[in-house]
Amino acid sequence: MLGGRSLPWQLPLLLAALSCVPAPSSSQLLYSVPEDREPGSSVGDLAKDLGLEVRSLAARNLRLVSEGGQRHFQVDLAAGVLLLASRLDREALCGQSPTCSLHLQLVMENPLQLHRVEVDVLDVNDNAPQFPKPEVVLEITEVANPGTRLPLEVAEDPDMGSNSISTYELSPSEHFTLSINVRGDGVKMPEMVLEKALDREKVAVHHLTLTALDGGNPVKSGTAKVTIHVLDANDNPPVCDPPVSKVHLEENVPVGTLVTKLNVTDLDEGPNGDVEYSFKTSNNAPGKFTKLFSLDPRTGEIRTKAPLDYEESSAYEIAVRARDKGSPAMEGHCHLRVELIDINDNSPEIMLTSLSSPVQEDATPGTVIALIGVKDSDSGDNGQVRLQIAKELPFKLVSSFKEHFSLVTNGPLDREKASGYNITVRAVDSGSPQRATQKTFYLRIADVNDNAPNFSSPFDTAHVQENSFPGTSVFSVSASDPDEGSNAKLSYSILDNGMQDVPISTYFRIDQDNGTIYTMRALDYEQDKVFQVPVEVKDAGSPVLSSTAVVHVFVLDENDNAPTIVYPSVPKGSAFHQTIPVLAEPGYLVTKIVAVDADSGHNAWLSYQLQETAEVLPFQVERRSGEIRVAQALRESEDPHRLVVEVRDNGTPSLSASVQAQPNTDWRFSQTQRPGTSGSQNGEEGGAWPNNQFDTEMLQAMILASANEAADGNSTLGGGTGTMGLSARYGPQFTLQHVPDYRQNVYIPGSTATLTNAAGKRDAKNSGSSGGNKKKSGKKEKK
Repeated sequence: MLGGRSLPWQLPLLLAALSCVPAPSSSQLLYSVPEDREPGSSVGDLAKDLGLEVRSLAARNLRLVSEGGQRHFQVDLAAGVLLLASRLDREALCGQSPTCSLHLQLVMENPLQLHRVEVDVLDVNDNAPQFPKPEVVLEITEVANPGTRLPLEVAEDPDMGSNSISTYELSPSEHFTLSINVRGDGVKMPEMVLEKALDREKVAVHHLTLTALDGGNPVKSGTAKVTIHVLDANDNPPVCDPPVSKVHLEENVPVGTLVTKLNVTDLDEGPNGDVEYSFKTSNNAPGKFTKLFSLDPRTGEIRTKAPLDYEESSAYEIAVRARDKGSPAMEGHCHLRVELIDINDNSPEIMLTSLSSPVQEDATPGTVIALIGVKDSDSGDNGQVRLQIAKELPFKLVSSFKEHFSLVTNGPLDREKASGYNITVRAVDSGSPQRATQKTFYLRIADVNDNAPNFSSPFDTAHVQENSFPGTSVFSVSASDPDEGSNAKLSYSILDNGMQDVPISTYFRIDQDNGTIYTMRALDYEQDKVFQVPVEVKDAGSPVLSSTAVVHVFVLDENDNAPTIVYPSVPKGSAFHQTIPVLAEPGYLVTKIVAVDADSGHNAWLSYQLQETAEVLPFQVERRSGEIRVAQALRESEDPHRLVVEVRDNGTPSLSASVQAQPNTDWRFSQTQRPGTSGSQNGEEGGAWPNNQFDTEMLQAMILASANEAADGNSTLGGGTGTMGLSARYGPQFTLQHVPDYRQNVYIPGSTATLTNAAGKRDAKNSGSSGGNKKKSGKKEKK
């Protein structure tokens, strides 16, 4: 090596060149270096050992030639020393050789010299002892005698000399010790020696650690695990642990449930420790449990094979035999007590021992309705039962004694609100989870006549046409009774309250079953316009209950009266003579025909007209007022004229009356006197008739208002003669005698008196004997 470069290829060429020159001088240098030195470490001082100047080394081209081409060293020409080029591994370079030397050659020129260098690589304790296998497994019978030897593996250490294996050590053991023998080659052989008898049932496997130590400084070591298996002998019987055990099992476990697995041990192994199980029975204990439990002969598992029932048996005693397969066989015994845990698997039972149905709706609180029994086959809390019913029911449960209850009324009953009750009794036990049973029975409530019949309205209004045939249906009253049976069987009747001269029953009758009111005779509107018909309804209960209502029957007018001419008053078959001035001009009032009609409304609306004749008359009659006026100028030589005035009402069919008037020129009267009806003073042809129907409707409204007031207790039915039952609050200005009547108050020309029509006279005549409960009105004076 020169200048840090290696020239291994130059050596053969150099030797060939030197073969022609004399042999160069040579010497040998010896160095030593530990194998653990770092690269760059100094191995030896070449310049010094060769006796050369350092500066001459480069001039003489000093170079290093390694044998085998290994480059473990290099020359530092500047310092003249031999350096370590790479880390050395003595074990890799020399193996197990006791010595390890590396040979080098130094070549210098001018003059050519060869120097041999030998470097001795010194061993360093850089390897720990190592066993061929990390674990050694040994076997020994449990009946082996003390002193038995077990050879162990020898460890290896690549280091040499004192750094190699020095000794062995064994972990502490009460049964084994370590013995070291030295072979002829000096190798130390470790052995284990049995010091104390073994018992596999106590310790079946022994785990030890063998350690190999070298002699280096510091000491290095290697370990191997030593596992010693103790071989079994059949010297132990099967043992049940514990010999007597207890298991708690819920009664409702599924079939096949594991009850327990017997904890049986046989300290032996193999066939000596292979145990078989079987049930043990005897004549005294025939083993009913064998029908309910199964035993696995190999595993010792006991399982259920049929349903268990706590209520049938709460516990079972089970005997089991455990036998090994050794020779001779040995056996042990296990005793198991299976205690069942009661599960809430039975629902409560409800027994309805007595039921009083129906019960009267007026039963007093505390009346016993039913007797109820309850039971539960479970035990403890699972068998504790309580009864419940809905809180909203008018009943409650009273505990009579254990598991017996009474159902009693707890409030008033009302059949009309509830004709019966579906009573659900619910029994709940105290188990977890709870189990419940319910039973529903129907309790019928018997009716008591505690409700009076009730009309849909205390006052009703009906209308009937006058002159209707007797037996005509007028109205049907309707009442209801929330009771049932005979307590709700209703009958209707008309009351005669004595407020009229003729009993009301002479005018009307009522069907007692359906409440339909019929007329007893034909009614006359002109005589009676309205009737009060008191109706009573009764039930058939005991006691009888009743209520009343009033039906106001309004008689509807029929056009059954023809107009009556009240002025001029002409005997039948005669004519009325009237004189007028000769010079009377058109429009001159000759006279006025006054007629009345006993009917009302449209039936009493009258119209006047002249009967047609072949003669053309110089007169005309005003249709509404009945005034006869001159239509065209008269001639003095003109003969008297015969006029026939026909009066016709507005009914259907229309009725009429007529009168003959013969005007002449002898009669005079003041132009300020204007004949006509009290309701018509203007005589306009186009005038509208009064709406008399409105007056009638207002009358009905007032009657009903007064009737409602009477129902409220503020008035009495029938306010007095001529009031139609109206109270003083509405009279006298609203009584029947003030109802507008176009038959009254007729003004007679040339007179200061008022006429009373024939109907009015009839009303006055019959006022004391009228069969209705309303009085006819008198005549009003014309103002």
